[in-house]
Amino acid sequence: MANLNKVQLIGNVTRDPEIKYTPKGTAVLDLGLAINRFYNSDQGEKKEETTYVDVTLWGRQAEIAAEYCKKGRSIYIEGRLQLDSWEDKTSGQKRTRLRVVGENLQLLGPRSGAATGSQEESASFPIPSKDFKESRSQKSSHSTPLEPSDEEDDIPF
Repeated sequence: MANLNKVQLIGNVTRDPEIKYTPKGTAVLDLGLAINRFYNSDQGEKKEETTYVDVTLWGRQAEIAAEYCKKGRSIYIEGRLQLDSWEDKTSGQKRTRLRVVGENLQLLGPRSGAATGSQEESASFPIPSKDFKESRSQKSSHSTPLEPSDEEDDIPF
């Protein structure tokens, strides 16, 4: 019989994560993820449903998340489901919790609180300086400087 345990989620971090380390020094991080679903009800009303998921990251992924994942940040998580079981110390009842063990993390969009056009966003897509453009034009087959209309069409990547 075939088996598959794969989860892909895109959502927003619900709280600032805190990194911890195992006795052997491996980084571990638990974070909450909120995933929104928009749909129309039978009566045609627009509805929104939010699902909250606990995610655990290990190693380098945990360290990256600790540094860059703040509350509100959009992220993509790829991983697997894991069922945790334990006995409640106060009531003695058996408890279970389903969570995602993240194996791949991708940061999406700007960091939480970043304004449009901020230095942080422009740093993601560096634009060559005027000196770079001039030195590049001098190396080309013609020695005339770039016209302003040429600079507008010059794509830096």
